[in-house]
Amino acid sequence: MTASTTRRPFTARTRTSRLTAVGAIAVAGALMLTACGDQTEGAKKEEGSATSAAPLADKLPATIRDKGVIKVGSDIAYPPVEFKDDAGKTVGIDPDLADALGKQLGVKFEFENGTFDTLITGLRSKRYDIAMSAMTDTKDRQNGIDSETQKKVGEGVDFVDYFTAGVSIYTKKGDDKGIKSWSDLCGKKLAVQRGTVSEDLAKAENTKCEKAKKGKITIEAFDNDLEAQTRLRAGGADAGSSDFPVAAYAVKTSGGGKDFQIVGEQVEAAPYGIAVAKSNTQLRDAIQAALDAIIKNGEYGKIISKWGVDAGAVTEAKINGGS
Repeated sequence: MTASTTRRPFTARTRTSRLTAVGAIAVAGALMLTACGDQTEGAKKEEGSATSAAPLADKLPATIRDKGVIKVGSDIAYPPVEFKDDAGKTVGIDPDLADALGKQLGVKFEFENGTFDTLITGLRSKRYDIAMSAMTDTKDRQNGIDSETQKKVGEGVDFVDYFTAGVSIYTKKGDDKGIKSWSDLCGKKLAVQRGTVSEDLAKAENTKCEKAKKGKITIEAFDNDLEAQTRLRAGGADAGSSDFPVAAYAVKTSGGGKDFQIVGEQVEAAPYGIAVAKSNTQLRDAIQAALDAIIKNGEYGKIISKWGVDAGAVTEAKINGGS
């Protein structure tokens, strides 16, 4: 910020007027110096205010700080974690947390929709800066291992853990088909979202069913959880499975609470993580610092409470805390 001043020309007609003018110049000069000093102080104060508004901006990589945007890959069909409201706006736990993180870092988090099983690929190709989509932090994902084949499929990712959730089974309300736990799924049809922990658990349980000769679990995997819910609602499956917050939200809201019910207890409680490329440790650490800040100032807790998922709240931001 530069100080600007105006100067008025004056014409000297007499010696007295010249002396008066000289005095005027001295006074004006002093005023100008004072004004410049005030403006310099104002600039410093303004700069300080900007820093206070985004106290952790300096932690970001310069390229992201200069752009003012963090691109987020997300499967925006997973209420209440992220979904579109009636006006088409992206809302939910993750968008609210991202807004709070953005205030700390001085950037905007822009969500871009993608199918869940392509998010890490998009991160590797630098289509996204991060992936934030109720993604469970697992060692396989950290190491770039396919959970089914246990083969290396690419570079792993780092996670900043921000929530804890287990996996639940839900059925049509009043018609649980005798399903009380995962072992009761033998010989049944299960609707899940592709690439999720629910699908992994269903495949593992199916192996047990086949070994015990209790009948195969028919697993129907969909691009998003809402499609899986639709399949169950229409009677095309006996049960569905998803992360507990998602299942609980579906039970509460679908059909005004008349469509579904949760059966049994949630299992495999594990952290959700914000995925960041392993090469981008500065961005990872900046997000960790911002998450710790909103946990400390109480904003995190308000967001978690707003969506009724207090049981999954964390008390600190851990890196790669999944197993």
